[in-house]
Formats: sequence, C-alpha cells, structure tokens
Amino acid sequence: MGAIEDEEPPLKRLKLSSPGLRRGLEEEAPALSVGSVSILMAKSLSLEEEGETVGSKGLIRRVEFVRIITQALYSLGYQKAGALLEEESGILVQSPTVASFRKQILDGKWDESVVTLQDIDQVEVEGNTLKAASFLILQQKFFEQLDKGNISEAMKTLRLEISPLQLNTKRVHELASCIVFPSRCEELGYPKQGNPNANQRMKVLREIQQLLPPSIMIPEKRLEHLVEQALNVQREACIFHNSLNPALSLYTDHQCGRDQIPTMTLQILESHKNEVWFLQFSNNGKYLASASKDCTAIIWEITEVDAFSVKHRLTAHQKPVSFVAWSPDDKLLLTCGIEEVVKLWNVETGECKLTYDKANSGFTSCGWFPDGKRFISGGVDKCIYIWDLEGKELDSWKGQGMPKISDLAVTSDGKEIISICGETAIVMYNLETKTERLIEEESGITSLCVSKDSRFLLLNLANQEIHLWDIGAPSKLLLRYTGHRQGRYVIRSCFGGSDLAFVVSGSEDSQVHIWHRGNGELLAVLPGHSGTVNCVSWNPVNPHLFASASDDYTIRIWGVNRNTFKSKNASSSNGVVHLANGGP
Repeated sequence: MGAIEDEEPPLKRLKLSSPGLRRGLEEEAPALSVGSVSILMAKSLSLEEEGETVGSKGLIRRVEFVRIITQALYSLGYQKAGALLEEESGILVQSPTVASFRKQILDGKWDESVVTLQDIDQVEVEGNTLKAASFLILQQKFFEQLDKGNISEAMKTLRLEISPLQLNTKRVHELASCIVFPSRCEELGYPKQGNPNANQRMKVLREIQQLLPPSIMIPEKRLEHLVEQALNVQREACIFHNSLNPALSLYTDHQCGRDQIPTMTLQILESHKNEVWFLQFSNNGKYLASASKDCTAIIWEITEVDAFSVKHRLTAHQKPVSFVAWSPDDKLLLTCGIEEVVKLWNVETGECKLTYDKANSGFTSCGWFPDGKRFISGGVDKCIYIWDLEGKELDSWKGQGMPKISDLAVTSDGKEIISICGETAIVMYNLETKTERLIEEESGITSLCVSKDSRFLLLNLANQEIHLWDIGAPSKLLLRYTGHRQGRYVIRSCFGGSDLAFVVSGSEDSQVHIWHRGNGELLAVLPGHSGTVNCVSWNPVNPHLFASASDDYTIRIWGVNRNTFKSKNASSSNGVVHLANGGP
C-alpha cells in the first residue's frame, strides 16, 4: 500500500564507495528486519508532502510526526506495526544507508561503517563532523581489539587510522597508554568484558547520533521525550500539584485541585506540658520527634492511618529542649538542650546512649553528617564541634569573629557546614578546602533550613520575610515569601510536598502559612493554634502530611480530607492516583 515500483534492487540505491563495501552490504541483505523490508517499498515524498503540517495550529510537520511515531512503535517492540506504518505512509524512519550504518556499528563491522558514514547525506565531509564520528567508531574498534588481546592490531588501528584524523591529541595519547596499561581502558570509559558488548556499541551509536543532524538519525525515544516535556510543563504550571504518583495521565490536561494541599487538622497531640519549640519527621517518615520547654523530647510513632502515639518520652535534660536531629538511618536521635548538652538516644529502646558536653559550650543546635558516624554541634562558645558516636571530639572550627551559633546544618554530600553567623549573615564552611563563603542578609536571621538536595536554603528573617537562596557558587537570592508574622521569636520554615514544591512556616499570628516554592504565591493560611507557631516539619515520604508545633503546648498534624481519596486506586479526572491519607 502506497509503494511504487522500482526494478533496481534496493541495496543498489546506496552510494557505495568501494567494491568491498558493496560486497559486504550485499552479504548483510538477508538479515534486514521487517521494518527494513518496508523501507524498500516506501514511496518517495514530494517537496509539497514534506512541507505538510498537522494539528490545529499548523506547528507539526507531518513527515516528522509520522517518523517519530514509527520510531516509537519500533522502540516499544511493535515491529510489524512500525513496518506497516512506513509502508502505508511512504515515510521512512531512517534511510537504507542509515539502517545499514546502524547495523554495522552494532555488529562491530568498523571498517564498513566508516565507509558507509561517508555516504550518509548531510554529513559534513569537509568539516569535523565526519572526522569526529569516525574517531568514535575507530576508538571502539581499538578498545575491542585490546579486549580480545589483539595488541598488534590495536596498535595498527591507533597509528594508521585514529592518529591521521588529527583530532583530540590528548585522547590519542590516553588511548596509547592503554596498550601498556590495559586497566586504563576502564578509566577511559570502556569496561573490560571479554566479549563484544552490545551496550557499549549502542553507546557509541548514541554518541555519533549527537554529532549528526537529527533528521538523519532521530534521537532515541523522541516521542517519549516530547510527551514528558509537555507533561512537565503542565505539572510545573500546576501550583497545587502534590501527588504520590509521579505518572500523569495523557487523556486530559493536568490540573490538581486545592484539595491536594494538607489543610485539615487530622490530630492534635497534647502530651507536652509547656511550649513546643521544635519538631522533625524521621527520614523514613515513620516517626516524629518534638522538643519542648518542659525539658523533654518525645518520639511519636505513626501508624498506617497516620495516627500518632507516644513511643518514648525522653526526660534526661535539665533545661528546655530546643533541637532534635535524626540520624540518616533513623536509628539514633540527637537532642539539644537550650545552652546545655547534646544527648544521643536509641530510637528503638528510648535509652540515652551518650551525653556530649564541653565546658562553657552551651550547645543550641546539632546536625548529622550523611555517613551517620559523625555529627556537629554549635553553641554559645562560638565554636562548631565535630563528634563521633563514642563521644570523641574529632575537630572544631571557630570562624573569624564568629558569634554564638544559633542554627546550623550539614549539606547532603557532607562537604559543607552551613551556620547562622551573627545577626544577618550565613557562613558556609567547606570542610575539604577549608574555605568560607558568606551570604549577607538585610535583617536578622532567626533560623535556616537546607533542602534535601542541598541546592536551596530557606532563611526566616525578623523583618517578616522568608528568603529562598540558591546556594550554588555564587549564591543567589531567588524569592521572598511574605504574609506571616515574625518579629520577636524564632520561627522556623521548611520545604515540603511532592518535589519540594511548597514552603511552609510558622507565624506569631498563631497560624500556619503555605506558599508555592516556585512562584512565591501564598496558597493557604491555616488557623487552629492558639499561640505562636514555632516550627513546622513536612513528612518526607507522604506529601499529604505535615506537623506544626506551638506555644499553646500542642502539635497539630495536618493532612488532606480522606474522603477526597476513598481508595488507593481512586483517580482524579486528570489520572493522578492518590492514596488515602488518614482521618480526624
């Protein structure tokens, strides 16, 4: 269907550069796939047909659209369907020359593939494209010869084929070193296999594809990439997106409702006897730890229906507890008394394993290194200490003119310590280079929060603003969040939700405030507490759950209306699956 008659054998349409290559290609003819057979039957397209568009806005070229659909069919394993589409449409996903070239690469026929490369239309013979692609092919040939122990052949390839290309002299020297030190092959990206590796050859094909115009070799999985791009745009435009399921429906445009944001009080925890100053969910989302002015910390356990119960009450502190920190594996918990000591607790048993103290230190905050074997503490003696789990002080750091340490954190890679330095500055201390970076603010900083990937930093300021910083080098102020009240007390904020899409903060007006992280829009103001909301923590596993701590002696657990999500398999109109999320 749609084919035209052609007496000339299809393989003879190729521009063959040598009789040897012609013979090689003719020998390959029986191995052509069903898709390749349909290529031979496809009709030629006129210039008018190539310029046709589809879609209501005329933005999509018909030929390109059909080609990437055909590619997707082949990629998904629908070989017959792909071949039939090529035959009926007369539009080839790739030319016979390109098909032969791909097969030669995957079969390891390096000499033939170099020659065929020269016959592919639109390849810049005079420029570096042809040389660069040939370099990649011959480099793979070289590696496989070495892998098979053919040292003399590998030397010949390097000397007579790769070097004359006069490209990347440094790389040529690196390849030469592989002859003397075969282990260098792995360092250069070629793992030792002993047998031809299809993945390595496919990798070479992808690298060559990057050099050629996409009209010659369509980038792999192009249709999937375009669809994912479209879905990402829709998801990023959806300010309420907060799904447990990353997949989005293709059947309708994506748009979440406000009911995705946890704005309903599910439970009020009233076990503390005084103001609750700090709280933090465990990394696995199964526990919540809270710290109070009543000189205790509590570990709360979460059931399957998001109900909280006391697991352990930690009572060894002599002064109010102002800070808690979970170990990376959630088996240990640090608690910090206000200008007092740091204590290490066994989460399972509730036992105090160790007390960390230092004369005149008066610790106020602490944080774990990602290896779970060390932590830091800071306090009124203007020093930051690094400790091991046996109580040994490993190191200490006192920055130039450093005031007392009120809040600190360790980046997720363990390379930097971030601390409030004075009233209006943040210092970032690199443990590897022993260098410092400063972030200067315009008002007093009361607390900091580092994102899980350590890309972003939230700073609560006394001027009733929360600032979002990109802490890459150089650091950059991205957004300001306003609407809450803060002036006299330490108020804490955090990131939360799916893809950390939200910023939530306490407030001196007894309410919780939620903003969209990306655009700064205030999405919700939640009443309920009767005193200053000091701290908030969003569950890192369940995007529909967070907690707030208040001067009213209570902790509130916030979630979504469980009636909105009646079962784990219930779907909204846009196809997003939601899990039931507890109840009041």
